[in-house]
Amino acid sequence: MTAAVERFRELLRIPTVSHTDESAVDWSRFDEFRAAIERLYPAMHERLGFDVVDGHSLLYRWPGSVPGEPLVLMAHIDVVPVVDDEWRHPPFAAEIVGDGPDAAIHARGAIDDKGSLVAILEAVDALVTGDFTPERDVYLAFGHNEETAGGGAQAIAALLAERGIRPALVLDEGGAVVEGAIPGVAVPTAMVGVAERGVMTLVMSAHEGGGHASTPSAFPATARLARAIHRLHRHPFPVRLSPPVRAMLATVAPRAPQPLRTVFQSLRLTGPLVARVLARLGPETNAIVRTTAVATELSGAPGENVLATTARAAVNIRLLTGDSIAGAVEHVRRIIADPAVQLEVRHASEPSPVSPWKGEAWRRLATAVTTSLGADVVTTPYLQLGASDSRWFTTVSEHVYRFTPFHLTRSERDALHAHDERIRVDVWLRGIEFYRALIASS
Repeated sequence: MTAAVERFRELLRIPTVSHTDESAVDWSRFDEFRAAIERLYPAMHERLGFDVVDGHSLLYRWPGSVPGEPLVLMAHIDVVPVVDDEWRHPPFAAEIVGDGPDAAIHARGAIDDKGSLVAILEAVDALVTGDFTPERDVYLAFGHNEETAGGGAQAIAALLAERGIRPALVLDEGGAVVEGAIPGVAVPTAMVGVAERGVMTLVMSAHEGGGHASTPSAFPATARLARAIHRLHRHPFPVRLSPPVRAMLATVAPRAPQPLRTVFQSLRLTGPLVARVLARLGPETNAIVRTTAVATELSGAPGENVLATTARAAVNIRLLTGDSIAGAVEHVRRIIADPAVQLEVRHASEPSPVSPWKGEAWRRLATAVTTSLGADVVTTPYLQLGASDSRWFTTVSEHVYRFTPFHLTRSERDALHAHDERIRVDVWLRGIEFYRALIASS
């Protein structure tokens, strides 16, 4: 294996696991990670200065020949926790399984998001070693708690704003190169997120006097809450095509067979029907055409023979572009139709602004895709389904995009945040070339 792959494996073996309760985080692992990248990439660290932000996030600056309008490449250091016995291979051993084009590194963070982070480091280090100087400044922004609070990236964005820095292009993790994700489209597509959905947690709670479970009331708090959850499940948010999804379908329309080509090219007429069909095709396509809401955490009585005085459900809501926090609360209130069920917004952020899919920044991305990942790959706008650290950077740039430059199968995408996360070696090495091409255009 190449030296780059061995460096990648070494960094994957450092368990930089984040937790919602930050008192449970082993911060020494994050210090170990920072020390490791300084040791593994000496040329880069001789050329680029860096700041430690918010305790453990990193912001590097590579000075260009001309000041202003820099490129910002983002990734995050932290990974989600693991359940060891679910994995076929130890999650922090970074074992290589298979041979030839099937050889894959199995490790937590292989894709999310050390795959991008280390590919960026490799690209920068190689260019520095070759005595390359970008025309404009290049910043590397590595947050330390994207999987939980995102405070590190938020602090980096605030620091850039304080210094008066307005990036011409910000790129974070996001959609990948995929095949078959868009119904009827067989060509590989680079799904570049031009916006991401908002995220909020809405807590529903029902109350009663409590007592012994042997003498339950006619309508206990748990039953009232269960009815509210069921009503919300039975009456989802309405479907529609947001501007990024319309642009995605219009972009791939020439590559779609008939009659889909005509359908995608006539969305003014066919849009409502297309939205309804996409909602029924699966979880991913459903999520791009509506705000989604699902009950996740449930709590009730402290014992099995005790009536719950308070029954609670945390509802995770992902807001479609054009929807709002206030509108989502009103939708839930109307659907559950029970004033005895209280609603509380625990935390929330609105959907991000939409970045343009035309202009210089977009052309730079599309050119880097075709030159490094294949001339047959179609770069298309995409609505990011999950939240990323990039949402904090929309205050300092109008050109914020979300793309992970790896060609991923459906099973590889399904392994994100699950067991057996992995990335094929050849796929990861091509990702390095994408970052090199993008930086070279700076």
